[in-house]
Amino acid sequence: MSVRVLLVDDQPLLRTGFRLILESEPEVSVVGEAADGHDALATTRRLLPDVVLMDIRMPGKDGIDATREILAWASGAGQRVRVLVLTTFDLDEYVVEALRAGASGFLLKDVPPDELVSAIRVVADGAAIVAPTVTRRLLDRFAAKLPSTRRAPEPGLQRLTEREREVLRLLARGMSNAEIARHLVVSETTVKTHVGNVLTKLDLRDRVQAVVYAYETGIVHPGEADEAHP
Repeated sequence: MSVRVLLVDDQPLLRTGFRLILESEPEVSVVGEAADGHDALATTRRLLPDVVLMDIRMPGKDGIDATREILAWASGAGQRVRVLVLTTFDLDEYVVEALRAGASGFLLKDVPPDELVSAIRVVADGAAIVAPTVTRRLLDRFAAKLPSTRRAPEPGLQRLTEREREVLRLLARGMSNAEIARHLVVSETTVKTHVGNVLTKLDLRDRVQAVVYAYETGIVHPGEADEAHP
């Protein structure tokens, strides 16, 4: 089955460019377009895309609010919709807010066509396309500038074992499963099991959300990540 994509951008030429790229792929189908956040939500409800390719900066409702509302609606309606955010700058503070809103990752608008298509497929399969190291770098850079959203201790954390907490901390510091396995002297399969348990117990969608959660709950703090990757 092809991946159904909704294009959201206030610039018609960019939407046309992305459509031409995606429609050349047999396993990707562009089902619609939207020019702003309000239209994006309405169109998502009507067309039920698998992936929403979302611009951040748009007049009216921006991509962050649209992402938050689309994913809230999808969750309540039992629909499986993923949001892949587009941005002009890879260190844009709005990207961090988009990840907090539930986006599965982000791409630059000048991404090569093959990487765009690959990312859409990855997100449609339920994974995240933002590498943990990139997410960590963004959070470290902008943590001081963002509104204080630090959560109080949550019951979910109490459900984690000590080893699962340690895996979450290492994951949030930008380590891959292989790196975590070497650090803990366990198999990579064991690490994958721990990561899966963490996501399930904390009701998180993917590793990106786990990194954001770890920062917001104080499990890791800006700057700590550098200890894992000197």
